[in-house]
Amino acid sequence: FGGLGLNTNPAAVNFNMGGFGAPATTATVFNFGNSLGGAGAFGGFGTTTTSAGAGFTFSFTNPSSTGGGLFGNTQNKGFGFSSGLGTGPGAGAGFSSGLGGTSLGFGGFNLQPTQPQQGGLFGQQSQAPAQPNQLINTASALSAPTLLNDERDAILAKWNQLQAFWGTGKGYFNNSIPPVDFTQENPFCRFKAVGYSCIPRSKDEDGLVALALSKKEADVRNQQQQLVESLHKVLGSNATLTVNVEGVKALPDDQTEVIIYAVERSPSGMSKRVPASTLFNYMEQANVKVQLQQLAVVMAVPRTALSPAQLKQLLQNPAAGVDPIIWEQAKVDNPDPEKLIPVPMVGFKELLRRLKIQEQMTKQHQTRVDIISNDIRELQKNQGTTVAKIAQYKRKLMDLSHRVLQVLIRQEIQRKSGYAIQMDEEHLRVQLDTIQSELNAPTQFKGRLNELMSQIRMQNHYGTVRSEERYIVDTDLLREIKQHLKQQQEGLSHLITVIKDDMEDIKVIEQGLHDSVHVRSGKLS
Repeated sequence: FGGLGLNTNPAAVNFNMGGFGAPATTATVFNFGNSLGGAGAFGGFGTTTTSAGAGFTFSFTNPSSTGGGLFGNTQNKGFGFSSGLGTGPGAGAGFSSGLGGTSLGFGGFNLQPTQPQQGGLFGQQSQAPAQPNQLINTASALSAPTLLNDERDAILAKWNQLQAFWGTGKGYFNNSIPPVDFTQENPFCRFKAVGYSCIPRSKDEDGLVALALSKKEADVRNQQQQLVESLHKVLGSNATLTVNVEGVKALPDDQTEVIIYAVERSPSGMSKRVPASTLFNYMEQANVKVQLQQLAVVMAVPRTALSPAQLKQLLQNPAAGVDPIIWEQAKVDNPDPEKLIPVPMVGFKELLRRLKIQEQMTKQHQTRVDIISNDIRELQKNQGTTVAKIAQYKRKLMDLSHRVLQVLIRQEIQRKSGYAIQMDEEHLRVQLDTIQSELNAPTQFKGRLNELMSQIRMQNHYGTVRSEERYIVDTDLLREIKQHLKQQQEGLSHLITVIKDDMEDIKVIEQGLHDSVHVRSGKLS
């Protein structure tokens, strides 16, 4: 089997498989790519089967994180991503649901500092390192099973390798020892990749808790007020507490994420948000969980950010079964380490869930783009209307200015009637006479204006003479114009016919109503 193809695109994951094993008649070294690393290596599992005569030298290294680690064992929950909340009982909380506080809802791990923890980094039960017997059994199942003690053991070894790479099935290798269970978390599984999810930024003081409801978004929005009232009852119907909805978002598989927060008001009138950890711990109580399940709440996750220490520890320790080299490469290829964090994807189900979440986010982005486009079109329409109104008001202002000037002139004439011409008025008259003489001068503006007028008359004269040559309509264009006018005429005729038919129908209806009124009046009389 070849190495795992790693793509920085969270939705694009390449699972590459090459050939595996070797003929049973030759000594073969099985090295499973980069699936293992970090700890001390086991060697010398070269066992020669008596019937096949083939020696198998098995070389591998111990998984760097096999017990009580970041993403835990097979009992942990799935890895969550940007949807915020997982789906179903086997799905973990979404990446964007917030991390830290009293519960770290980061996919497959939970941090609950209120309970004593031993071993697991993020709240899982501590596990001892992989037992040597388990490791030896796995090595025996993959390299040198002794179940049949003939050449068929070599075929069984290849079959066990295929199951290990696929991440499913049981590896039989000895009649007296139980088979080895192969899961997708085993370090030999090839269907693994690393994607990226946003690092949550919410604080515990913000009090945000995400609830996953097994209802459609439209139903949740229609019943949002009833949901708030029901949650208030779940919180004890305390008069000093109010429940508020921060946002509603659709999730795959007809689920909906509702982000809530509670505000507590003190007798003095001050109000503050209940911390997310406190609210989440209350919802995790057994009796409260039953009430939430009656409200179709599948999961509750606090939306709090990771502390720097938690984030550092998360990046330093790869998930169970994830090659440390691939994990390190994913950290190097991170397009934005300040906002994104690598998240492992194990198996096709996880990849499908990631794809559904991305499709959901794409739909939401497209909806938002459509809304913005509609707003832009509306603003452009309003801008055109505003420009037209501005031009109209400018013309109106000019007309009013002329009218005001005329009124001022008449008022000034009436006010100055009977008085002799004053010195400033005489200066104005002299200036007006000078301007008038300049305008009437043959070589000045009036002469140029007359010249322009004569040129315009000549052009109009030539235009009338050459009108037949200048304005010639193309035959094809004329045909199209006639066809268009004909279609318009037919449309008008059809419209007139429809209107006439409707008028006849209206008359019949009026006549029927008139007759029914007369009949009723006769019965009443």
